[in-house]
Amino acid sequence: MLAIDRGRYGSDTVSTHALMRAGVVQLSRWGVLEGIKAAGTPVVRSTSFHYGDEVVAVQIKPQHDIDGLYGPRRTVIDRLLVDAAQQAGASIMFETQLVDLVRADDGRVSGVRLKDGHDRERQVSAELVIGADGVRSTVARLVGSECYRTGRHATGVVFSYWSGPGFDGYHWYYNPGVSAGVIPTNDGLTCIFASVPQRRFHETMRHGTDAGYRQVLRECASDLAAVVEQSERVEKYRGFSGQTGFFRQSFGPGWALVGDAGYFKDPLTAHGITDAFIDAELLAQAAAAGTEAAFAGYQSARDKLAVAHFEVTDAIASFEWDLPTVQQLHRALSDEMKKESLAVTSFAMPA
Repeated sequence: MLAIDRGRYGSDTVSTHALMRAGVVQLSRWGVLEGIKAAGTPVVRSTSFHYGDEVVAVQIKPQHDIDGLYGPRRTVIDRLLVDAAQQAGASIMFETQLVDLVRADDGRVSGVRLKDGHDRERQVSAELVIGADGVRSTVARLVGSECYRTGRHATGVVFSYWSGPGFDGYHWYYNPGVSAGVIPTNDGLTCIFASVPQRRFHETMRHGTDAGYRQVLRECASDLAAVVEQSERVEKYRGFSGQTGFFRQSFGPGWALVGDAGYFKDPLTAHGITDAFIDAELLAQAAAAGTEAAFAGYQSARDKLAVAHFEVTDAIASFEWDLPTVQQLHRALSDEMKKESLAVTSFAMPA
């Protein structure tokens, strides 16, 4: 198996990184969780929802041999996943990008054309080409994959890393029209994000990212804004102006899509990495079987787990709620996450 990455080994990317229980269960089963712990990633044993002045704290109970949740930096978790893939026999090419697909006479995808960082091209044959290349997937574009379900709302987000806040656990903040989140992570740092509806994002940030970010935090939670004022920002701001969610056709002759390439929902509920892990394991099972029915089953199983979660997230991302309503939406979200965790524990690793 060959995997390509346009970035460098261990490079960072625009992504917050809170893992939910299903994702942690999978990391444990894959033998990666111990590396997450060894990297000093703090264990998260509680998550607190702040609705204006009301705080609802939820304890993360040990379950499925998991002692809590984790929010590892992408520089940590991506390295560990690459190392695990290589130990399992995969070859990895960095600073390499997909140029085009190769097709057999019958139109089936049968390989790829690649370009490395020195503009050298090569062609590689493959029985299956998987696009794990994000929302603007090149593989999806080249195979003509169409969306068959889309969301209606999107949020813009800005985040950075701060030294000194000292938060224990995940914290999610909601006030009408604004949201924020706190994710403790490696090296004693805390990822703090600020989010607004996409329609408001550019107006909010037009006087500068720092000013817009702090404005959102003040609107959302004055105590969080005060903590940030007393803390040190150690990295640049990163942002995402928003993308409406979608489900794409995710398999075809000789190709498949996984992660954000096939299914994307708004990042406001911090579930993207966990989604990608679930999709990857379902697709691995289908690839092991190798039949068209298995690939159709992959997409069907993914959608069965994801659609209700997608719709609840889209409703939260609308910001068309008052505080009691968003609490109800979070309870519905919790129900979907419980179903997801139960499903993940029943996954069988492919032979």
